[in-house]
Amino acid sequence: MNDEETPQRQQRPEDEPGTGVVTAFGRQLKLLRTRAGLERAEFGKRLGYSADTVASIEQGRRIPQARFIEKADEVLGAGGVLVALKEEVGKAQYPAFFRDMARLEARATALNVYAVYAVPGLLQTEDYARAVFHMQRPLLEDDVIEQRLEARMVRQEIFCRRPAPLMSFVIEEAVLRRPVGGPKVMRETLEEILVTGQSRNVEVQVMPIDREDNAALGGPFSLIDTDKGQRLAYAEVQDHSRLYTDATYVRTLEARYGILRSQALTPSESVAFIEQLMGDT
Repeated sequence: MNDEETPQRQQRPEDEPGTGVVTAFGRQLKLLRTRAGLERAEFGKRLGYSADTVASIEQGRRIPQARFIEKADEVLGAGGVLVALKEEVGKAQYPAFFRDMARLEARATALNVYAVYAVPGLLQTEDYARAVFHMQRPLLEDDVIEQRLEARMVRQEIFCRRPAPLMSFVIEEAVLRRPVGGPKVMRETLEEILVTGQSRNVEVQVMPIDREDNAALGGPFSLIDTDKGQRLAYAEVQDHSRLYTDATYVRTLEARYGILRSQALTPSESVAFIEQLMGDT
């Protein structure tokens, strides 16, 4: 994507269930199931899914979750044929506008994230993420919520990667005060932020509401250092996203993020601030 493209990303045909890799997986699954001599009902029973669910996946109308793929491969004796498609199928669980970012994030050597509206996805608990998806309007179907929830949790495997990527998060105070999912869920989320922030490769900073200076009032953004040595920027608003590759503009956002960090609480001050918030909940 170059910098002359419009902010609204056009949806591609391969972005939706029913086309592309999702359909290819479904056809492969049906072929292997038929060769194994299993009816959909029996096959689904062995996996713990209904025959209707199996049919939806085989017809490319539903994106299979990772555990379904792994179990299906085992039950059908596919020898890894289905598991080999797991990563590509998994990408289809993300909304179309986020897929480029998800791909880059998974291989990033460094991430810098400025959060304005909600706790960054990488720091969300499962219950917080579920509440976020339930609040979305228009309403999401239950199976779509579960698919996106699993995809969001899978993203957090980045914290287990070695070598570990360097990660910095600057979070607006208002985000930490907004009780998404209720007080209990928010408290657990604050605990998760504190635990994650203790990792040597992770720094979390809070931008207090009472700061007179804020270098990034233009909105949230992320900086990504790729495994190919390139630095990119990503911005998202109202289900529209933009990936910036223009070096001049990326340097502008780099400078903005650096100033933002200097204006925010230090990591140790941020820990004390979050602990105080937890005491208030």
